[in-house]
Amino acid sequence: MTHEGRPEAVRAADRVCDDLTRHGIDVVRDGSADGAELVMVLGGDGTILRAAEVAREHDVPLLGINLGHVGFLAEAEPEALPDVVERAVARDYHVEERMTIDVVATAPDGTRQQGWAINEAAVEKGERARMVEATIGVDGRGLSSFGCDGVVLATPTGSTAYAFSGGGPVVWPDVEALLVVPIAAHALFARPMVVGPRSVLEVEVLPYENKNAVVWCDGRRRMDVAAGSRITVCRGAQPVRLARLTEVPFSGRLVAKFNLPVQGWRGVRTRP
Repeated sequence: MTHEGRPEAVRAADRVCDDLTRHGIDVVRDGSADGAELVMVLGGDGTILRAAEVAREHDVPLLGINLGHVGFLAEAEPEALPDVVERAVARDYHVEERMTIDVVATAPDGTRQQGWAINEAAVEKGERARMVEATIGVDGRGLSSFGCDGVVLATPTGSTAYAFSGGGPVVWPDVEALLVVPIAAHALFARPMVVGPRSVLEVEVLPYENKNAVVWCDGRRRMDVAAGSRITVCRGAQPVRLARLTEVPFSGRLVAKFNLPVQGWRGVRTRP
């Protein structure tokens, strides 16, 4: 799978397909993962999130090559493409599972919408000029009510995405937890929270002035919710499987992706 709107991504995908075919590997580029052994993605995080929908449906590992900007979910950069192909052909990779969340939006009349996310479910205001009035709760107990631009309910994988931009903590992906990050909340208690993986998160859109809201799952899948609706988030039943080529710790990925300064670490005094 590739970002068809980026010529460099299409050219790279053509090269990868040619190389795989020469190695006797059957290649499919129709966006389906049915019967596949591996889903290779050439693009940015948005393309990888799109591919995750397909890979998760068929329980197939996902291998991302970053042709976007940050590429937090990607495993390799474009210059490593020849090595990536060789490693894929040799099955020289390991697979890690990333926690997902299941999302249910229940309307006042009892009708339900369901979704899922690997990064986050974001409950946002339905109209640009109006806040969403919300109550948040954990495990059946209310915690706080406030007007806000939104509430982000995230996984550890999503802690470096929307939740990070909203002031949430960075959580290592092997930590089993759920995050709650209010966005621009008008309240004294609206701090980001980290709860256990078995907790159930809830956001109720208060029925004030018919202020509707929208729920975005990974910024891709939309659910329109009416005032008075309840959005429930829990640990997902089906993870997303990522193919990994290296054992680089997550701290190394943070430094590389965010270009963090580490001068002085363990006594190294050199500066750029």
